[in-house]
Amino acid sequence: MTPFRLGLTGSIGMGKSTTAAMFADEGVPVWDADAVVHRLYGPGQPAAQAVAALFPQVMDADGRVSRDRLRALVAADPAALERLNTAVHPLTARDRARFLADHDGSAILLYDIPLLFETGADRECDAIVVVSAPPDLQHARLRDRGLTGAEIGLMLSRQMPDAEKRARADYVIDTTGLDTARAAVKTVLADIRRRIARDA
Repeated sequence: MTPFRLGLTGSIGMGKSTTAAMFADEGVPVWDADAVVHRLYGPGQPAAQAVAALFPQVMDADGRVSRDRLRALVAADPAALERLNTAVHPLTARDRARFLADHDGSAILLYDIPLLFETGADRECDAIVVVSAPPDLQHARLRDRGLTGAEIGLMLSRQMPDAEKRARADYVIDTTGLDTARAAVKTVLADIRRRIARDA
């Protein structure tokens, strides 16, 4: 039986990574888009080769993509982001397909993808979870990471607004508190297991 594919997304600073870890704690295999990109940006990896062909100035001497230089390039030239995504997204999609094949015995899989809607990856999912928190908490979390107001504004401008994501979600998890989020994860999984049993 094909696993139930649950997509997890949310704007930056909304607690997505923490929530993904809660799903993993419940025994759900997690495909982490950020971790995959980090790996594919390593020396000799296909995404690193693709980026080197497009933007050689962002490469480290060992053949690894400098994420800091790449981030600065994209901030200075918004058109570069589309070229980057065109090169890298097919590679991450291929990795995700391998993950699915490797876990075909699992009942539920989680796709942790920051740009789930923006990249169209939501079409591969059977249901969507969006994590959300009040804007003031989101901004405080991002400032705690060392981001400036200008950097936060730029990042958010390139993501679908939180309200739109919530409107398109099957489930919304409030990440204001850890206990609340953890309870919501359990509720989501219980509902999905009921759906799987009903459709079996």
